Amino acid sequence: MAKVPIGLELYSVRQDLAQDTRGTLEAVAKMGYAGVEFAGLPQHPAAELKGYLDEFGLICCGWHTPIPLVLDDKLAATIEFNKTLGNTRIIIPGLPGEYTGSTAKWLSTAAFFNTLADRLGAVGMVTGYHNHHTEFKPFDDGLVAWDTFFGNTAPAVIMQLDMGNALAGGADLVAILKQYPGRAGTVHLKPYSPSLGKDDMHAGFRPLIGDDEVPWAAVFDLCETSGATDWYIVEYESDLFPPLEAVDRCLQNLRAMGK
Repeated sequence: MAKVPIGLELYSVRQDLAQDTRGTLEAVAKMGYAGVEFAGLPQHPAAELKGYLDEFGLICCGWHTPIPLVLDDKLAATIEFNKTLGNTRIIIPGLPGEYTGSTAKWLSTAAFFNTLADRLGAVGMVTGYHNHHTEFKPFDDGLVAWDTFFGNTAPAVIMQLDMGNALAGGADLVAILKQYPGRAGTVHLKPYSPSLGKDDMHAGFRPLIGDDEVPWAAVFDLCETSGATDWYIVEYESDLFPPLEAVDRCLQNLRAMGK
């Protein structure tokens, strides 16, 4: 397949972005990122953001959209905002407890996502789910939330596997990508080292991509074959370097890996 483009999850540089949106997007583009994924409630009009993206040659490869913005009373406005922005991927980054507290709740959530996928599909958009570390621990019934959800959602629902979060939760990244072929339309390249996070999970997120313990070679091979991945999205949230420097270093490490 063609080389997978690399985007940046802008949550990684959220403070810089809040202080200087245009300048931060310019800096990200100059690093060599092909696209960006926004996160949270919009802080600027869609047309303004689209202007910056066009100015610097960036593509919006997704938006981490809080779930209230895709409920019935907000969905139409969310669709119009993203149409103006040129974004087709509405990714939900984690959910409150009423959606996740049991296997039954995850089954209900899966049904909601299937309906949302149909509604977005009618306007040329898709939805997906982004994990943290909690989705991989079994409930008392022995079932794992991740499998309950993706085992009961339509193939159109993107499995935005966050490598670092999943590894921190004890997941087998390679097994997941093999189990759900064609679902990994966008994935998050977040570093993690279980050995460093053994006593303090947060310490495991400190290394840069390539200096961690994610099995990157196997991950890339699966994403680029059976995973049907369209975008790699870098996310780095630790404090080894200032945010803009850290995401620049992560990208250069990926380039050294041939990405």
